[in-house]
Amino acid sequence: MAVGAMIPGTREVKSASAPSDKVNVALIGCNSMGFGILQHHLDTGSVNCLAICDVDENVLNKRIAEVTQKYSQYPRPYKDFRKMLEIKELDAVIIGTPDHWHCLTMVYSVQAGKDVYVEKPMANSITECNIMVKAASRYNRIVQVGQQQRSGFIFQKIMDLIKSGKIGNLRKVNIWANFEYGVGTAIVPDEPVPPGVDYDMWLGPAPKKPFNSNRFHGSWRHFWDYGGGLMSDWGVHLLDMGLWAKDLVKGPEKVLAYAENTFQEKRARETFDSMTVSFPKEGFVINWDMTAGLQRGPYDMSYGLAFIGDHATIVANRSKIQVFPEWDDTRKKFLAEEYSYTEGTESHNLHVRNFIDCIKSRRQTVCPPEIARAAALHAHIPNIAARVGEPLLLWDDENNRFTNSKAANELITPVYRSPWELPRI
Repeated sequence: MAVGAMIPGTREVKSASAPSDKVNVALIGCNSMGFGILQHHLDTGSVNCLAICDVDENVLNKRIAEVTQKYSQYPRPYKDFRKMLEIKELDAVIIGTPDHWHCLTMVYSVQAGKDVYVEKPMANSITECNIMVKAASRYNRIVQVGQQQRSGFIFQKIMDLIKSGKIGNLRKVNIWANFEYGVGTAIVPDEPVPPGVDYDMWLGPAPKKPFNSNRFHGSWRHFWDYGGGLMSDWGVHLLDMGLWAKDLVKGPEKVLAYAENTFQEKRARETFDSMTVSFPKEGFVINWDMTAGLQRGPYDMSYGLAFIGDHATIVANRSKIQVFPEWDDTRKKFLAEEYSYTEGTESHNLHVRNFIDCIKSRRQTVCPPEIARAAALHAHIPNIAARVGEPLLLWDDENNRFTNSKAANELITPVYRSPWELPRI
């Protein structure tokens, strides 16, 4: 079914009034992170869950039962999100599907007049990211992308330290991510589609492929049709912080990328397990380094960031901050104040709270589509460079094209499998 036109029975939303009491939400994709985000919504006490949608009725039935038992709410089950969007009382939709479904479900939702919380990366391709930015604006909807670090104390404090000049001029941001799961799963043969699974719907716009458990729940992100591997899974989160340090909201002008699968055991994967990337910026540089299959990294942290300034370096992950000041040997004093914080926690709940508040106030969320697009492009473009074997790519953000690679330009826009069509906004 094409989505170029409006969904029958819906209208373009020019303005929206704030719900006076509880926000009515529904969830699309409830196996993992999507259900976690729904629970954060329900934990606020200001949300009604009207419906849950999933193509796997085994997972769907389990989640319906959990919501009923824990929250005493009785959401309706759906296997086709388009039917779910016909619920008139629905205010907002949570999208927790695999990445290749983000664009279609988001566009359908905003066309139906619903606000949207969509997981990261915002989409699985550059063109889909651009479409989602246009759709949020065109239909005047509140959209929060699940880059929750923007809502938590840890990184808000770091941005205050940087932007107030406490570490001097920011010269470099070094980012690393080493995770064992990033090497992929053990190879297994294709098999029949499990009972209760609408596999054709799960594939959606992606190419037709035989069912394989490695391409399904959880491990789908290691295949280009559905995700971008460890780079897009963690890259959008951590690179987003490097961009936030200078309030950058565009794709990278230049990317220098090395990527390879260096893990010795052959695994079920297409994406890369090792990658080193430099993003030259005006006045500073962002460096990314990942080695899947490992659990240790710099500063004895499996993942993290080092914001390197003239006066100090800030080292952080989601749970701690440490400021390492530079020493002035002439004046015999540190150039910045020491600072440490080690009690950080995940900030999904705060990110969800921001979304709910913005639904009511109609103000922009802390991670709107424009910001999420920039982070996603900083993950997608290095992946594209590695896929086409061209380590240097030059990106024209205004015209959405690479200026030095025909092969890279061919990976900007996905080819949708019929009857699905790429949205036209």
